[in-house]
Amino acid sequence: MTKDQARKFFKQHGIKFILAQFVDIHGAAKSKAVPVEHLDMVLTDGAGFAGFAMWGFGMEPNSQDYMAVGDLSTLAPMSWMPGFARMACDGHVKGQPYEYCSRVMLKRNLDALAKKGLTLYTGIEPEFFLLKRDGAGKLVPVDATDNLDKPCYDYKGLSRQAEFLQRVVEGGRNGGLDIYQIDHEDGNGQFEVNFTYADALKSADNLTFFKMAASEVAHQMGMIATFMPKPFSDRAGTGAHFHLSLGDRKTKNLFFDKSDKHGLGLSQMGYWFTGGILAHARALAAICAPTVNSYKRLVVGRALSGATWAPAYVSYGDNNRTACVRIPHGRLEFRLPDGGCNPYLATAALLAAGMDGIARKLDPGAPNNENLYEWSPEKLKKSGIALLPQNLGEAIVALEGDTVIRDAIGTNLFNEYLKLKRMEWVEYSRHVSVWEQTRYLEFF
Repeated sequence: MTKDQARKFFKQHGIKFILAQFVDIHGAAKSKAVPVEHLDMVLTDGAGFAGFAMWGFGMEPNSQDYMAVGDLSTLAPMSWMPGFARMACDGHVKGQPYEYCSRVMLKRNLDALAKKGLTLYTGIEPEFFLLKRDGAGKLVPVDATDNLDKPCYDYKGLSRQAEFLQRVVEGGRNGGLDIYQIDHEDGNGQFEVNFTYADALKSADNLTFFKMAASEVAHQMGMIATFMPKPFSDRAGTGAHFHLSLGDRKTKNLFFDKSDKHGLGLSQMGYWFTGGILAHARALAAICAPTVNSYKRLVVGRALSGATWAPAYVSYGDNNRTACVRIPHGRLEFRLPDGGCNPYLATAALLAAGMDGIARKLDPGAPNNENLYEWSPEKLKKSGIALLPQNLGEAIVALEGDTVIRDAIGTNLFNEYLKLKRMEWVEYSRHVSVWEQTRYLEFF
């Protein structure tokens, strides 16, 4: 889209403001409203922000302003905010792309990949809960009748949120998302919306746009749309599975090979990429499952519904949802990421891990299609299958020692991320919970 086309777009859609939008280190959307008459400013100098006021930008109160420079290709109307259009932005400081901006960092990695003649394609599957607070302030599903013990794919649970889903789909489609499937997931009040895969940068932009739409449409309807990884201890967690493939100028999917001896439709390149992800899986956890709460989702155990989808094992298989990598014939599904991850950081880390596997020709071994939840610790150890970290502290240690991911993200952004995650873990470790008070107050 050219600037002239953008101005016609503003008139056509009644757009009065550009929402100059980017994400902080946690992947949370940040923005500033700019009247459309100042389009040139957003595309050149950028919209200005005090970087010290936001998480993860490595700035002090006396630092230069953080300038959000718009990417015109991302311009999209926001149907839930009439008169506004979102434009994804890259962070600049002193006229140069800023190394602490996760979108800038991902673009740098994708540009390096493009020099090898390759493109990374991703499809991200966001899950979320629709909740409200009851009279006592307790979080509960917004629909009191959505109370089945086994609610996955339930028609009634889906149909009773038809208005919300229609509005979110409309908002997503207006923003360029090709939403093709919606279902009620395994938790009460939990849903998943699928949109078509794209190049990795566009997919990360799309996920951010979708989360913005879902959160605000829900708010307008008196609901809470939460992407929190595990809002309820006895119900399924919220994932954001990443589907991955590489392509070049001749072949759309270099991971596909119909002659695969294992019957997974996976090429040698695909197996090496898988080997890289498995080799770095424990470090990837700190970025793809980035919160204290994330590890309540990854703990192995049965949910109330009798089903659990925790990808807790460093392994891969055909349709094996107990492993962190599933192979849906000719591509990879990395099941570790959850709804709290920054999609730009997660994509860059996944790309680095996979490309390290290709560079070192890492063999992931034979696929495992057994129910790993039922294996004993002894059998898992004998088979060389490790568990993913079981808390954020473990994951931070694994990430700290991973030089491949550090080099991909960049030392400064990497260290800033580690610093914030250590702070989060320390704060959580010192917090005294209601569970502790209930258990120990008069125990001794």
